[in-house]
Amino acid sequence: MVETPELRVDDRIVLRPATNAVLVAMFEAYQEDVEAAQTALPWLDPDDDVRRQLRDMLYDIEAQGGTDTLHFWSIHTHNTNEFVGLVGLGDELQSLHADFNLGYWVCRAYRQQSIASTCVDTIFTWLSERNTTTTVEIAVHPHNQAGLATASAICQRWNGERLAEFIGIEFNERTVPHHLHLVDLGPEA
Repeated sequence: MVETPELRVDDRIVLRPATNAVLVAMFEAYQEDVEAAQTALPWLDPDDDVRRQLRDMLYDIEAQGGTDTLHFWSIHTHNTNEFVGLVGLGDELQSLHADFNLGYWVCRAYRQQSIASTCVDTIFTWLSERNTTTTVEIAVHPHNQAGLATASAICQRWNGERLAEFIGIEFNERTVPHHLHLVDLGPEA
């Protein structure tokens, strides 16, 4: 049993296991910047009840707590506990070699501050302490320039690689091409 731990990122930011308690703040952040939220959470159907979809996601995350199949954190400011975003290791995998896929979403007011990168470094450090090697995939839409830059920087810091070919991911009954990055973490990485 591997619980999702609380992780202190730095003096400003803390990662807390994601729970339904962040639903209101998450929905407000979604409404503030729908386009960015859809990029980060492409499975959301904007024509359906988004609040319900976010609630269902958070319930699923809580229900799978301790199973080590996924780990999601809400990102908060350390001093004020303000919701900054969401970062997680999911189980919707494209690569047969991956154990988790990485996803993140940072609220508009906190972008361009390297928060996603520092959160990922903290999570990858936690994963690196495991007894076995863990492979994390990062799938990025080719038009998401910020996402591609972040994935590239993560791969540089953690000796990951971007696969040469595109992979197709199914979203709302259509196939969308993505770049796939893989990062091995742990004793044999």
